[in-house]
Amino acid sequence: MDAAFTEEQHEIRRTLRELLLKRCGPDEVKAAVRTPPGYDTQLWQQLAGRLGLPGLALPTAYGGVGCGPTELALACEETGRAVLPAPLIATAALAAPLILALGSERQRAALLPALAAGELTATLAVPGGRLATALALTGPNDGGWAGGGRAGGIQARRVPQVCEAVPSKNGGPPAGGWRLYGEAGQVLNGHTADVLVVAAHTGGFAHSRTLLFLVRAATGGADARSGTEPAAPGLLRTRQTALDETRPQARLELREVPAELLGEGDGDEAAVAGALAATGVTAAAALAAEAVGTADTALARTVAHVQQREQFGRPIGSFQAVQHRLADLYVRLQAARSAAYYAAWSAGGGPSAPEGAAGPYGAAEPGVGALALAQALETLRAVAAEAVQLHGGIGFTWEHEAHLYFKRAACDELLLGPVHRLRARAAEEAGLFPDAAGEPGGSGEQAGAPGRVAAAVEV
Repeated sequence: MDAAFTEEQHEIRRTLRELLLKRCGPDEVKAAVRTPPGYDTQLWQQLAGRLGLPGLALPTAYGGVGCGPTELALACEETGRAVLPAPLIATAALAAPLILALGSERQRAALLPALAAGELTATLAVPGGRLATALALTGPNDGGWAGGGRAGGIQARRVPQVCEAVPSKNGGPPAGGWRLYGEAGQVLNGHTADVLVVAAHTGGFAHSRTLLFLVRAATGGADARSGTEPAAPGLLRTRQTALDETRPQARLELREVPAELLGEGDGDEAAVAGALAATGVTAAAALAAEAVGTADTALARTVAHVQQREQFGRPIGSFQAVQHRLADLYVRLQAARSAAYYAAWSAGGGPSAPEGAAGPYGAAEPGVGALALAQALETLRAVAAEAVQLHGGIGFTWEHEAHLYFKRAACDELLLGPVHRLRARAAEEAGLFPDAAGEPGGSGEQAGAPGRVAAAVEV
């Protein structure tokens, strides 16, 4: 592994940091989250048009920049530094890799260029709040997480095809095909996403399979009162109250909503599970890098505060007890940053993705993404807690930005955690635990990962 970044990667970081310093301070963040979309749409268009942020890890053939998970992680570190409210994780780390990995050529050509240009946003909808399990980060994604074919979850049924292979406007599904019925909560940016990648069961109870479907969430045309596009027939989207307002979530209710199977043929459940697992590694690396960026800003602001705040006639930063606490946080932050970078590099398949590798980028080492995310989430939680404590009474107030970091730390673990399950799943994948016969299990043993994962678990 070459640990040095290229000049192009440094330029991505510098350009994004300069732009966010000007446009995304704490006051701008607080104002943006109170708008109906939950983020600054003008800033998002600028990030998409000027920097190609949503298409950073997409191939140039589909309008992307042609980079990979490492560049996406670097960008997420900068957006995390500013606690940017934006549909970046939902679009670039969850939905776009799945469309790239599983979509037909027609679906890719219709959706990916628009996603890369910022003309459309997308997200992944998983019923039951089981996003981390669906991405194989906290448990095996064998399909049971999507409802098991029983009541609940989201069910898909085939209907007669009215207009064969003729897509609707802007890449929406053709008329007929499939209908979805059910509901999903805690869908990241689900109230504004133009395209929904929905996990649903089909085949009934006896022949149940979990597949992915495309739903064009907006029908086209702006609503005269709100300025937003009306939802597709049968789709009700409600923004949910969340502790972290910078990470808006929604509840989706689908009542015979028209949908299109993601991919060709009748769908391959094994391919879906593999694509979700590969996407989970990329999403974990991106979210880990974002958490590192947030922790870095929180620590920097805390250090600046203790250098100015005086007690007993001297800055509180001059007290050895405070210095030791901040030094410990700095060491933890650097370790989490290294783990996030390695996870992003591994998600890209190492130096280059192998020929014919499954998924959008290649095969990562077992458990790397989950371990990096666990370490980053723990670090952010520790830094945010110390930031509130060392800021004293002002750190508890709504007006101070310390609460932005603390709430981000709490909600990120709810999104793709918890931490102990991330580590347990990584150890299971690496084969650290023996099976009933006393033999080491898991696919990681063949990949030579147990030693590396064991060391990371100890950390």
